[in-house]
Amino acid sequence: MEGKALEIKAAITAFFAVTGTFLGWKGVMLLIWVAVMVLDYISGSLAASKNGEWDSARAREGLHHKGGMILVVLVAMLFDACLALVAVNIPVLHMTWPGVIFPVVLVWYIITEAGSILENSIKMGATVPEWLAKGLKITLKTVDEAGNGAIEKLDKEDSDERGR
Repeated sequence: MEGKALEIKAAITAFFAVTGTFLGWKGVMLLIWVAVMVLDYISGSLAASKNGEWDSARAREGLHHKGGMILVVLVAMLFDACLALVAVNIPVLHMTWPGVIFPVVLVWYIITEAGSILENSIKMGATVPEWLAKGLKITLKTVDEAGNGAIEKLDKEDSDERGR
């Protein structure tokens, strides 16, 4: 049994090491996102259980929601990777790609999951500092504005390029 536990720990450690090495700081963000997703699911289950609201259908719904989030993050990661490859390897397109969609999507999801964890904590009876909840809301708004601004900039550059 102890040997199996060591194997599991080694596999988890290897996964984190490979993810961090392969993706760098984006890999670290990916791991943070996975951690807050798991914490949100656990805290939501605990809050529902405490308040007598736990229901397997709602739990499945939460898992489906998490599955959808995973798909969105994968699309963002593939989108960034594809455009980065195109920018480097097809010079006739005169394209640069900063690779910002994936990390911005991750930050957005990390903040929304953190907010949900705070809501679940309140349902479990914890006191949450007002400034923390407010800080998450402000940061989420900032990330939304930055994402929208980046897309608008790309759209303007594309329009300018087509206008030539």
